Amino acid sequence: MRIGVLGAGQLGRMLALSGYPLAKEFVFYDLSGSPSAGLGEVIIDRNHEYLKDFLSRVDRVTYEFEHLPVEVAESIAREKPVYPSPRALQVCQNREAEKTLFGSLGIPTPEWRIADSAGTLKKAAEELGCPVVAKSNTEGYDGKGQAVLRSPDEAAAAWESIGHERLIVEKFVDFQREVSIIAARGIDGELAFYPMAENVHSEGILRYSIAPAPRLNPDIREDAERYIRTLLNELDYVGVLALELFETADGLVANEMAPRVHNSGHWTMEGAFTSQFENHIRAVSGLPLGDTSPRGVSCMVNIIGEHGSIADILKLPYTHLHLYNKQERPGRKLGHVNVLADSYEELVWRARNCATFLPGTPELDCSLTRS
Repeated sequence: MRIGVLGAGQLGRMLALSGYPLAKEFVFYDLSGSPSAGLGEVIIDRNHEYLKDFLSRVDRVTYEFEHLPVEVAESIAREKPVYPSPRALQVCQNREAEKTLFGSLGIPTPEWRIADSAGTLKKAAEELGCPVVAKSNTEGYDGKGQAVLRSPDEAAAAWESIGHERLIVEKFVDFQREVSIIAARGIDGELAFYPMAENVHSEGILRYSIAPAPRLNPDIREDAERYIRTLLNELDYVGVLALELFETADGLVANEMAPRVHNSGHWTMEGAFTSQFENHIRAVSGLPLGDTSPRGVSCMVNIIGEHGSIADILKLPYTHLHLYNKQERPGRKLGHVNVLADSYEELVWRARNCATFLPGTPELDCSLTRS
């Protein structure tokens, strides 16, 4: 089977690496002009001139990045199977549509408003009560296109800094920690849920994911599985879906979802019996889903901006290094390290030791270190 991948970044690279042992072939369709997958066949097509050529080379299509033209996915779906569906892509590209869908399905979200000017942003901040978070309604990721307003008087500056014609404004959530759940759904409706992860962000970028999330109330996990199951079935979804959540004193509040393999699921590459990448390939290929059980406890450490001392990391017997073949640049995801352990106490020490070899990596501060 030849699988076409819309996008040619590190997620596509890892999808292909997990698919080759299953005898899958990959063709990447890159609209950016700067592919980094570094393997498979890559078609660079910034002006949409070679789409027919791409489609002639593949049996079905998936994507590794949701910020691509929905009309391209829709046109492809008229000729080849596209998983997940273009509808999932459309919803996830638009925060207003996403929050509306969550609400219609009974999935809790922060209270929110839409702003289309500095004036309506100020009004939204006044109605919701500061602090609020203003986000571009489309295109934002990794903290880009966002601003926190501590006072309605900051609306004009926030509107200018975001520079987007339509914003979603959310009341600030008083959360205990950020968590995520990743699940896969097959063509036949088969479902598989990974253990939830606790995520640590810095400046809007994920730095650590710990899985299974420590000290997780079973009711919280049941709620998370119910929410993501509802989304998967509503969207007739095929593939891996990630749902980011805030854990609060009153339960879970949904932040956003991602219609693809997700950074907070990279721990599954060594930390679970079947990685999120393999299960995505299994799902879109019509194969049975693999075991999502964890192998002990894991911590994924992102490599951001600088590679650091790769040789020292490779000397650590409990680490698994994954590099994305990218040049160093501030804020850029260059790779990740999966740290494995038999206990959470051992995991914290190992993750912190690993981080000392990665310049600019903040010290691990999570629910395990605050108790």
